[in-house]
This record gives sequence, C-alpha cells and structure tokens, in this order.
Amino acid sequence: MAGGLLPGGHRGLEDVRVGVTTARTRSVTMRQSPPGSADPLEQARMLERVHGAVLSGEPTRHRPRAVVFESWRRSLRARVDPDGGCPPVSVDGRALDGLRDTHPLRPWVPLLQRTLLDAADGAAQIMIITDAAGNILWRHGDPHVCRDADRVCLAEGTRWAEEVIGTNAMGTALATGGPVQIHSAEHLVRTYHSWTCAACPVHDPETGALLGTVDLSGPLRTMHPALPALVAAAARLVEGELRLRAAEQDRALRERSGHHLSSAVPGALLSPSGRVVQSLPGSALSAGDRVDLDDPAAATGSPDRTELDELPGGYLLRVRGPGSARHGARRLELGLLGENPPTARIGGRTHRLSLRHAEILTVLALHPGGLDARHLALLLHGERGNPVTVRAEVHRLRGVLGADVLRTRPYRLQVELDSDLARARGALDRGQVGTALRLRAGDLLPDSESPAVRDERDELRACLRSAVLDHDVVQDLWEFAHSTAGHADIEVLERLAALLPPGSARLARVRSKLDRLVDEDR
Repeated sequence: MAGGLLPGGHRGLEDVRVGVTTARTRSVTMRQSPPGSADPLEQARMLERVHGAVLSGEPTRHRPRAVVFESWRRSLRARVDPDGGCPPVSVDGRALDGLRDTHPLRPWVPLLQRTLLDAADGAAQIMIITDAAGNILWRHGDPHVCRDADRVCLAEGTRWAEEVIGTNAMGTALATGGPVQIHSAEHLVRTYHSWTCAACPVHDPETGALLGTVDLSGPLRTMHPALPALVAAAARLVEGELRLRAAEQDRALRERSGHHLSSAVPGALLSPSGRVVQSLPGSALSAGDRVDLDDPAAATGSPDRTELDELPGGYLLRVRGPGSARHGARRLELGLLGENPPTARIGGRTHRLSLRHAEILTVLALHPGGLDARHLALLLHGERGNPVTVRAEVHRLRGVLGADVLRTRPYRLQVELDSDLARARGALDRGQVGTALRLRAGDLLPDSESPAVRDERDELRACLRSAVLDHDVVQDLWEFAHSTAGHADIEVLERLAALLPPGSARLARVRSKLDRLVDEDR
C-alpha cells in the first residue's frame, strides 16, 4: 500500500515508517510502560493511544517498550500493513501432518499441554507450538478461545513470522531469540489488539538449532506478568528432556556399536549431528568434539584414509592405516532388466531385491559420485520424496549388502560394480546393437514408477530403437520387433518388411501384424 492511503485515513507505509523513526528519536523524553504494570484493560487503552500516536508521528507521553519498538520497525521494513488482514495459510492437509510427524517437538506436546494449560488453572487461554519458520503446528486449549482464534486466523497451518504478520509473541520470540510478551496494541496489526500472548523459543541443546516456539495466547483479561516466566520455564523443561534423550541415545550407541572401535582402526562414534560420543584413548578426537559430517576428513587430517559409515543412531568415523585395504576387491553384480525379480550378487551370495531396494541401487549406479538423502529422495520419488524414509530404506539395504558396499555421506556404491544395464549401455555406445539386444532381457525395472528409473528406462528403449533403425540389420530388427519395446512399433515393422525376402515366412508374419496394427489404429 506504499504510495497510497491506508484504510482509516492513515498515511502510506513509507510515512508510517518515518513516523516510527521520528518517535524513536523523541523517545528519550517519553515514559515506557511495560505490560502488567496496570489493569489489563487500562493498559490496553493506553497502548492503543501509543500505537496510534507513534504510527502517525504525533507526540505522546509514553513510548513502546524497546523490544516492541524494534519489532515494529522490522515489521514495517517488511511492508506489513498495520491495518492488514490475517496471516497466510502456509501448510495444510498432508503437508501439515508431515511437518508434525518429523518435528523434534512432537514427543513433548503432551508435556507442554500439562505444563502450560494445567498451570493456567482453567484460564481462557490456548497453547500454541510453532516451528522455526513460525508455522503453527499445534494448538490446544479453551474451546471458546479456539473459536475466537479461528476468526482471526490464529490457527494450525498459518505462519506467524514478523515479516508476514508483524509484531506478535511467536514471531518476535523467533526474531529476538528470547521470551516475549505482547499485549493488546503492542501487536502492530490492529486485528490482534484484543489479544495478549507470551512466547519463548526452544533450541536443540545438541546443536543449538532453533526448533520453534511455545506460546500462551488469550483475550486481554488473561494477561499476567508471570506468563513469560511460565512459558520460558516450559521451554527450558523441553530442552532438558531433549538433553536427557540425547544422553540416552549416546548410551545406546555406545552399547550397540562400541565394538566397532579398535586400536587397529582408530576412530570415533558420532551422534547424528556429528558430536563425538566415544573415542579410543589417545585419539585426536575427544568426547564432545564436533565433526563436520559433510567433510569428516577435516577432523582427522587424512582425507584419503577417512571413512564415515552410518550406524543405527549415529555414525562411525574411521581412519585407515597407510596401505590398508579400503574397500577390498568386492564385486557387486546387479540384475535390473526384464520381468524377473531384480537381484544383487555379492560375496558369492545372490539376494532377491525388493522393488524399492532395486530402485535405490539403480539410481546410485547411475550416480557413481554419490547423492545426499534429499537428492536421492527427489530422484526416487519426485517432489513427494521424504529423505527420512529414504534413509531408513538405505539403512535396511546396507544390512543386506554390507556397510562397506553402500557408503554414506554421500550415499554411494563403493565396490566394483557390474550390471546388465551397464553392459547393455556399453554395447550400444560401442555400436554393438545385436549384443545390446541380447543383453537387454527386458525393460529396466518395468514395475517402477520412480522418476529417475522411468527416465532411464525410456532413454534406453529410445536409444536401442534408434540404433536398430539406423543399422538396418534384419536380425536386430526382428529381435527388437518381438521385444516389449518394439512389439507394436509400426515403423520398425515396416522397415523389417522392406528388408525381408519376398515369400519368406517371417515376411508373412510381419505383414499380418502390420495389418492388424493398422486396423486397430483406424
């Protein structure tokens, strides 16, 4: 609305920003009145006057609190309209369920309900939990307040970051990194002047990453100066639970995988975030140190000999000695073409593969440099791919083939690889069309709907067809015409009919099939 008038006769947003800046320069002579210093309704009336005066640039005896004033400035710079509407619905339906299912705070929602809503002792309030982007993932509490909240879009799936909806406890807590209480007209957007709220950010004690916020919101009369402390205590309680869970996971990792550490192969057990959980005495790494999982060699100083293997609940970092065999001479043979179940043969054993495992091996074979979980999920399942699901499938596949066969960070095959797909491709590249036809027992994983597999399947079929037509060899055309790829290919059949000798049995069969296909097309 820059350049025009705001609803209600207010000036353009640029002028409002100037008014806020002007008020800031005058604030040395104004008195600051924090929430809770008076009756909530009286406090709200005073804040309403301050809100109007500051945004219009008029003199006022009071000024907003510093945290509120700076939030207004950030919000106006983001072009939030004080007379604007509701925040956008950023996630809903399955997307919202997906965010909830994978969010680290999910296990602690019942604990927060008990801590915040029970402590509120029946007050008309709602508890809200957001993610780090300000999306409301959970909302629980008084049914009447929930209905009022729905009317102003204070609902699950909406986004409450400052740059979207202006000053509010959740968004301002995310922006400042500390607990915040926002009362009445301290909200920049007038729609929320009848609300009061207190929020506190929650951080992952393992990594320091911001996980989201916990919030209590309600009508004006529910304001209480103790609310920020209550919400902050609840956030610290959850962070304490996260520390306890991390300690339990460390213990389980040591018990389950400590035997991987040996003096012969120095190394360390790492948490999922790269923190050293256990190392051998004399190791360059000590418990509590951090390893960059994307560049583990930086922690060891031995890039050519550093290996990182994924374990259940963590990682194993190893440094091979000079001259040690890194991968051995293991050979993985993949059978991926045709109607028969796909197979993997290694160490003298043949494993029948599920379609999912065959898809993973196919994609990794096509990307020998390796893929991270996100990229692998995208190639396997498109935009609906879930890296968490892919990691679980890769973990199961590593249990079948061996951790030294399928490595992590990035996911890659670290063995001598042979596959019927590669052999057929190689024969085509060398112009050996007949050999490629004989090697290609059928389509690549014909039941797969994976985007990457489907693209490779279509490309192999198209390349083989083009080579068959270019070479004009009767036997090659005949074999392709009787494959799943060419059985209904009119152009191939017409070329074959032109090359077959008159009166031959093959020519009669080809012409009969052509007639049938032409009739079907009419």
